Amino acid sequence: MENFNRKEHWETIYQTKKLTEVSWYQPKPSTSLGFFELFDVATDAKIIDIGGGDSFLVDNLLDLGYTDLTVLDISATALERAKQRLGERAKQVKWIVADVADFKPTEKYNFWHDRAAFHFLVAEQDIEQYINTVTQCIEPQGILVVGTFSEQGPKKCSGINIQQYSEEALCNKFKLSFDKVQCASVEHKTPFDTTQSFTFCSFKRNNSVT
Repeated sequence: MENFNRKEHWETIYQTKKLTEVSWYQPKPSTSLGFFELFDVATDAKIIDIGGGDSFLVDNLLDLGYTDLTVLDISATALERAKQRLGERAKQVKWIVADVADFKPTEKYNFWHDRAAFHFLVAEQDIEQYINTVTQCIEPQGILVVGTFSEQGPKKCSGINIQQYSEEALCNKFKLSFDKVQCASVEHKTPFDTTQSFTFCSFKRNNSVT
């Protein structure tokens, strides 16, 4: 995979597959929304959805009255599909085309959500860069929610390798600057009538010096 181009790969996925032809299709992201409820996230909180693509989290958050939403994805095609679906409401959202491993935030966030982007980072330098970015751009006492394939989940997704995480392994990645709040094992049913096992963990940014 030395010459693997991550952006080209994902552009191809979104250009060739319909919304319901990808394993992560989920009209009601109940697990993710549950964390917003758990933390009683204010509707004016600065929220970023990492790898959000054309997922439905942003739709649901707009329905709930959230006003400061950012969606980041490596695929411009994915974000364009989400914009078209939202119509006029897309103007209420900030859209960023970027590889999260190279993301340079220009603002700080109260809530960082990542359902199944982090586990695509398998190179140690990309993982470290992600953790550094999260550490720097989440406000003190801000919330981090990360969902990855568990050790019982797939070893590949969309034709490329991923990094599986147990609860302990995922928490260890962020332990220097984040305190674990709650983790859960989640079974996601795909459109293909298969089940994928996820590890979801939520953290609160502590006041450690970075």
